[in-house]
Amino acid sequence: MSQRSKVLPGFGLSLGFTLAYLSLIVLIPLSAVFIKSLGIGWDGLWEILSSERIQKSLQLSFSAALIAAFINVVFGLLLAWCLVRYSFPGKRIIDSLVDLPFALPTAVAGIALTSLYAPTGWIGQYLEPLGIKVAYTPIGITLALIFIGIPFVVRTVQPVLSDLETELEEAASALGANRFQIVTKVIFPILLPALITGFALAFARGVGEYGSVIFIAGNQPFKTEIAPLMIISRLEEYDYAGATTIAVVMLLISFVMLFLINLLQAWASRRTGRTAR
Repeated sequence: MSQRSKVLPGFGLSLGFTLAYLSLIVLIPLSAVFIKSLGIGWDGLWEILSSERIQKSLQLSFSAALIAAFINVVFGLLLAWCLVRYSFPGKRIIDSLVDLPFALPTAVAGIALTSLYAPTGWIGQYLEPLGIKVAYTPIGITLALIFIGIPFVVRTVQPVLSDLETELEEAASALGANRFQIVTKVIFPILLPALITGFALAFARGVGEYGSVIFIAGNQPFKTEIAPLMIISRLEEYDYAGATTIAVVMLLISFVMLFLINLLQAWASRRTGRTAR
């Protein structure tokens, strides 16, 4: 039997190109960050990480990213459902606006949100008398992360919803299932892997976001300073070891959390027999 011809080169050559590319783009830069941070010794590492200001910034970055990702999962699912299941005037415009955070420079997004929610902004001026402060607070940071993270959930869930046959819902209804049972027993298990993927992407983007957050945060020490800002501040002070140490901590925490999210996604995929697209 003649060997089947393949479009791509052999496994060895393909694997070699893949490993070389990943090494140049990912592995070598990350290794340099680890080596640079370890150069100051364990005492130096502990001195940097024990700083209350650093700890507060890390806590704010990860907590705001988590909250924003959870909110995006809920409203991203609703938005994707409306775009897939319903036809209404302006649907194409709304579908295009979903990708706006991808195309809009992050600094422009930050300035726009600040102008809206500042105490003298279009929306902030009405919230200020009610005692609600958005700009220059953790709420504003979370709002900025919601803005830049929503497309990840919508664009991850949308293809799965498009492939979800309505006949499954009709069959479940014919068998006596009510709407709540159809959603929880039929639709949600199929969408779960895609929702977890969208959550992970939105969370990862939120942790490292800088441009859209820096303007609305106000950058108040111990209150609204994010970890990427601390890295930039250390670099401006030529403290490269301190900057890389903060980066390594963010990298390790993000890796652990994303690893756990991927395990949850794999479990959900095995349970439903589908994979997120």
